[in-house]
Amino acid sequence: MPKEFRTSVGGQALMEGIMMRGPEKICCAVRRPDGTIDLSYDTVHTHWYNKVPLVRGVCNMVENLYKGYQYLMRAADIAMEGETEPAESKFDKWLEDHMGPAVQNVLMGVAVVAGVALALFLFTFLPTFLTGVISQVVPMGRWPRVILEGVLKMAIFLVYMFLCTRYKEMHRVFEYHGAEHKTIACYEAGLPLTVENIRKQSRFHPRCGTSFMILVIIISIFLYAVLPWTSTGLRIVYKLCMFPLLVGISYEVLKWAGRSDSLLSHIVSQPGLWMQRLTTFEPDDSMIEVAIAAVTPVLPENREDGRW
Repeated sequence: MPKEFRTSVGGQALMEGIMMRGPEKICCAVRRPDGTIDLSYDTVHTHWYNKVPLVRGVCNMVENLYKGYQYLMRAADIAMEGETEPAESKFDKWLEDHMGPAVQNVLMGVAVVAGVALALFLFTFLPTFLTGVISQVVPMGRWPRVILEGVLKMAIFLVYMFLCTRYKEMHRVFEYHGAEHKTIACYEAGLPLTVENIRKQSRFHPRCGTSFMILVIIISIFLYAVLPWTSTGLRIVYKLCMFPLLVGISYEVLKWAGRSDSLLSHIVSQPGLWMQRLTTFEPDDSMIEVAIAAVTPVLPENREDGRW
């Protein structure tokens, strides 16, 4: 296998588990309370938009958010099997008795929309609103406001990610995130997928959701710099209209950076690698075992079929 082999195989850290996605299969591995590993499988579906630049970024983001939430909920159910739960309210019992798969899918969709709305509020509305308030107290020109807005956006993101690491459950998810990265790195290095080999790998990986998130924020600072400041409210509306374009551009940049070995691609990837110090931690051996169980079924027979 070429030394610089880069695979499209990737995944998502879950509660006590990992989801791995290959060219054709998806495997979700979750550690049960009794110590065994639950495995479930799905098929990867190729859509027309995967070949359309800019459009595929937005469509893949929506799909990954929806699917990711499904895997998170499933992993949580498996990880908490057998645990004593508080008595259900009458409303909870009614939902359980009457809520079919269709309603569950609707609720999942609502949860995804709520998550996107929260992200837009924190990283689009709030920085612009705060900049507008500050500019009324301290008069400043266009570019100082652009810079201040970018600084506030980055600060909010860093504080948000830091607070996430303070929760015990999230810290364990980030340890599984580290196990996912180290396992992919071991596969790309052409080494057998053993706990010993994986433990030696780096937990930082350039083709990661964290890198995508930080790219979106950095590119948004430059992309939104062209928008007028005639009105704070109008600027927010413009941002929302340009959000699909922002996601599309960020996706294409991440895809290019993951394939290129140029100095510029390394510079572009560096902020995401730095940010992974907050979103990945060193896993224990049991987490690495889960990562191996998740990735093994999705690896293509021909490595070239899984090239990035």
